[in-house]
Amino acid sequence: MKRDAQYFACNTYSYTLSHTAESCLAHLADLGFSGFELMMYPGHLWPPEANATQCSRLRRLIGSRNLQIVTLNMPNIDMNIAGASPEMRSYTLDLLQQIVELAGELQAEGVVIGPGKANPLFSAPRGRLEGFFFSALDRLLPTAEKAGTRLWVENMPFAFIPDADGLMQTLDRFGSDDIGIVYDVANGHFIKEDLADAIRRCRKRLKLVHLSDTGQQVYRHDHVGAGDVPFHVVPPALVEVGHSRRPMLEIISENPDEAILSSTEKLSAMGYARG
Repeated sequence: MKRDAQYFACNTYSYTLSHTAESCLAHLADLGFSGFELMMYPGHLWPPEANATQCSRLRRLIGSRNLQIVTLNMPNIDMNIAGASPEMRSYTLDLLQQIVELAGELQAEGVVIGPGKANPLFSAPRGRLEGFFFSALDRLLPTAEKAGTRLWVENMPFAFIPDADGLMQTLDRFGSDDIGIVYDVANGHFIKEDLADAIRRCRKRLKLVHLSDTGQQVYRHDHVGAGDVPFHVVPPALVEVGHSRRPMLEIISENPDEAILSSTEKLSAMGYARG
């Protein structure tokens, strides 16, 4: 068990191909983590495969080891709520509805969603994409309320709304105070966003911060030190806006234990080891 792990929650992305969600949580708990973001992935945790027995075993593990599922996260490459075809939008919303319901069963506080992706070569008009996004929120919000969870939208460089200010403006136009924002530091850095300013802009909706490293030429979610994210500017900004939730490590590596634990040590030395 590593001491610095207690200051962070951990996303299970790097373990989706090698572990079930249950074995992954047990392994990461042995490393010292107690809060988690479960990635939705076939063979790891996938709503169409998640039967009552699997959910019951997960709940027992969570309870017996005093763990918390902070969020469930959708597989954004496979899904698109702003897709051009109604079939893609319907498929995506059907899966997202199942993810939201599963979040309720696992008592996850939030479900991380993306606003949808535009064709990078020939995008549909912004208003049309926003309409698809709003229609998705209209369908998913009642499901989330019934399940006892919340929708948290993430800034993503491949989404049609990649930046914090754009997300805030769009969500304010939609008009629901129940929708939160997950601010991903690597995603913001990749599009050359000022991280501290973006965190301030998200203040009233900020629910969670994702941490990983990247450069600004090739998009990555690497271990801390592999890119040039200015991590030191983040803790003061979080204090300024009154955000105290443990940040979520979303590090993708073929050697995840080493990558994740080395990142906790480096981040702790930069002021992330709070309380």
